[in-house]
Amino acid sequence: MSSANDITRAAYGVLLAAFDGTSIPAWLPTAYDAGLGGICLYGNNIAEGSSLARLGREVRALAPDAVLTLDEEGGDVTRLHTLDGSPYPGNAALGRVDDVDATRVVAAAIGAELRDAGVWFNLAPVADVNSNWRNPVIGTRSFGASAELVGRHTIAYLIGLADAGVAGCLKHFPGHGDTATDSHVSLPTVTADAETVRRRELLPFRMAIASQAPAIMTSHVLLKALDPDRPATLSHRVLTGLLREELGYAGVIVTDALDMAGASQGRGIPAAAVESLIAGADLLCLGPQHGPTPTVLLECVRAIEQAVSDGVLPAARLFDAAQRVLTLRSRWTSMADPDRAMIATGRTRAKAVAERVVAGAPRLAPGPVTVLRITSGTNPAVGETVWGQIPIGPSTDIAVEDLDQTPPPTGPAVIVGRRASSDPRVWAWLAHCLEQNPEAVAVELGWPTPAAVQHPAVVCTWGQARVLTDALADALLSEGPPTIG
Repeated sequence: MSSANDITRAAYGVLLAAFDGTSIPAWLPTAYDAGLGGICLYGNNIAEGSSLARLGREVRALAPDAVLTLDEEGGDVTRLHTLDGSPYPGNAALGRVDDVDATRVVAAAIGAELRDAGVWFNLAPVADVNSNWRNPVIGTRSFGASAELVGRHTIAYLIGLADAGVAGCLKHFPGHGDTATDSHVSLPTVTADAETVRRRELLPFRMAIASQAPAIMTSHVLLKALDPDRPATLSHRVLTGLLREELGYAGVIVTDALDMAGASQGRGIPAAAVESLIAGADLLCLGPQHGPTPTVLLECVRAIEQAVSDGVLPAARLFDAAQRVLTLRSRWTSMADPDRAMIATGRTRAKAVAERVVAGAPRLAPGPVTVLRITSGTNPAVGETVWGQIPIGPSTDIAVEDLDQTPPPTGPAVIVGRRASSDPRVWAWLAHCLEQNPEAVAVELGWPTPAAVQHPAVVCTWGQARVLTDALADALLSEGPPTIG
């Protein structure tokens, strides 16, 4: 028979907490002693003059076998390179080139950097099929719109991480690609029929499960064909019926951050934590913490304890989840340190990928270039990171609301935006500029619309990574007769 202490320790053991700021909080050693499963680092752990890698090593030293994780997808979503931009192309650029060996080598380099920072568990890769170009949160985080291509590169990415001793985590099961809303702020709904979902959304996950994926992250998405009543994170049909029983997945099921509206709106984080455990999740990601005390963590522990006491959550389910997390920790924290040469090799390969992505960019005429950057904002997954700094001259920022009062630039010009072609207002202004000024080039850093892909004066980089914008600058200024201007 389980004691109250066993229940409490298991409750801590299934929680992935966070803290605010750039130094270890006073409460963290006590939480580790109580059995805390681990820590996820976020953008609020980064500041000018701080080092996320140093902080990671300090956290790891407190509890070397606890989970230490973050979102390091490369490309748009980076934590290690938030302040300077990623030296690795994101998934869309990798998928565009479609060289699975390049994806593996880049992922190995990312893994080696993570291990150097004390991190052995990466909340990547994204295995979503970006079938909806209007998608505001997946987009260039996806390898592409083809399920088979996404599956191949997902497996290569997992292998690359494993080569560096890092466990990967596929996301966002059973699929976040066919959505037009962001689960950070609302509950997206996928209306595709069951046959389409199984053929498209599930294929990359099936492929990766066959390759022994260490962990899979849930999505806060309502897929009507699978469960019309509950988002995947809270759905027993999806997590237990589909993922565990039908697909035969035996690894760790991790929730996406439970502070997101798609999971906790209308119920709160503690209730979402309990419901997700009942549904079949093992490791509950609570989301970034704001403030000096771990209020949400403690509330979730109490909610889990109460749910077991009330018989709502079977103790066996809680212990099963805690054991899966412990097994993951035991296996991956014993990995040998990777060869740091992987980093240099990966960055060289990343540069080659970036050059291939922008190879068709037009060349600008010699002389001064006007650079305009449309500040259209981003999504919470990307956060406030360096973006759109194309090193060909100083840039001027323009807010979307000011475009109507902004005349087209004259002479050689580069106009940069992310998801700019998806915003009718921005695209109308861009198209007007390109029509009025034959010496202007537009750069779409986000997932482009079909119109942007087909426009001869629009360069699609398939991501905002620094390695892509550096390669684009070289292409725009390359020697030879200009193709524009």
